[in-house]
Amino acid sequence: MRERIAKSVPRLMLAALGLLLTVWPGFGGASGKQSTMAAGSNEQPYVIEYYYKAKWGHAEEFLALFKKNHYPVLKKEMELGRMLKVTMVTPRYHMTEDGRWDYRVTIVFKNAAIANDNFDSSAIIKQLYPDQETYKKEEQRRFEILDAHWDLPVKDVDLDTR
Repeated sequence: MRERIAKSVPRLMLAALGLLLTVWPGFGGASGKQSTMAAGSNEQPYVIEYYYKAKWGHAEEFLALFKKNHYPVLKKEMELGRMLKVTMVTPRYHMTEDGRWDYRVTIVFKNAAIANDNFDSSAIIKQLYPDQETYKKEEQRRFEILDAHWDLPVKDVDLDTR
């Protein structure tokens, strides 16, 4: 009896894996980059929202460091035509702690390929910030004061089609 169960377990695991691959296409070895790119056309703008949750009392410090060290890099990427638009919002009122975020940065990329091309911004950073030691310390501080950060690619939903 044990021998029969032992022989059937690998078959059951393979069947379960096959079912999982059928039901959940993103699971089957395609990298997140590939499945993300498949979700958007290369000719359509591609939107990603970046959420930042600062430690209590540090939201203004995070914003000051973001504006000083990160936003200028994003503006340069807009000048290069990689990004079409960068915006930031903050909630008007408070939320529950488990759902709280302090800032949402929305970046509209020219297309999905550009959003996922692993662009190296180091040349821009060196040009904008000749004092690399100070830049690196401030960027480290910007992330030290975060409780959480997550990125969320989004797509429009056409409510007028069936």
